[in-house]
Amino acid sequence: MNYLQFDFEILDTEQSEQLIALLSQQGFEGFEELPPIVKAFIAEKDFKEAGFFEMIELFENLVYQKYTVENINWNKQWEEGFQPVLVNDFVGIRATFHPPLEKVLHEIIITPKMSFGTGHHATTFMMIQQMKEIDFKGKTVLDFGTGTGVLAILAAKLGASDVYAIDYDEWSITNTIENIQQNGSSNIRVAQLATLPAGEKFDIILANINLNVILDNLKSIVLSSISNTYVLLSGFLLQDETELKSSITEAGLQYISTLNRGDWILILAKKP
Repeated sequence: MNYLQFDFEILDTEQSEQLIALLSQQGFEGFEELPPIVKAFIAEKDFKEAGFFEMIELFENLVYQKYTVENINWNKQWEEGFQPVLVNDFVGIRATFHPPLEKVLHEIIITPKMSFGTGHHATTFMMIQQMKEIDFKGKTVLDFGTGTGVLAILAAKLGASDVYAIDYDEWSITNTIENIQQNGSSNIRVAQLATLPAGEKFDIILANINLNVILDNLKSIVLSSISNTYVLLSGFLLQDETELKSSITEAGLQYISTLNRGDWILILAKKP
């Protein structure tokens, strides 16, 4: 499968954050920030030209180059450019070829590939931050849109009794299984699913995807919850906060708080 690579010339950090946020909504799933260049990647089959050009028009005189790259070349480039991620002293995420991280409470080892959720992205970073504030011991957890499996692995490390990691993308599932094995997490189930599993209930639901998928699945999220289930939602922009808060209230969830990092936000909710 081929991927498209776009190299954008950006002016400053603010423009970079806005660009990445909007590209993510267009289906782009991998980014490298090498100022003054931002590299963005999307599967060729997922690229929608009309939506892309509409987004580009929001920026004045945005200069970029477009390339077609083979999957294996993309992975090599991603691996070579992958740097460890530190979420304060709580979690460190590194590749197998990095030395062990010191002075972090939990270390997660992954094989860096294109899957969303390596920890570099603001939404994954915030999910980890919020997970620190929640008691996972003995809890059942659903990681909806698991990406690389980082959040599922962290939930297991935090003491969850059972973790179910699901994603619609076959490649993400393969990468997640590989990462689970590398971290010795034995209590994580993995399945390739596009929707929440029917008939199962969870104490904690993690959903780091995008606005449309979350809105489409809010009813299922509520059905998969029990009283006092915590729901962590991310993958959307600050401008979407009002709509999402209204939607989760209508669906039967109780809004608790909003966390933001740049233009991205995370919403914490609870089933009454």
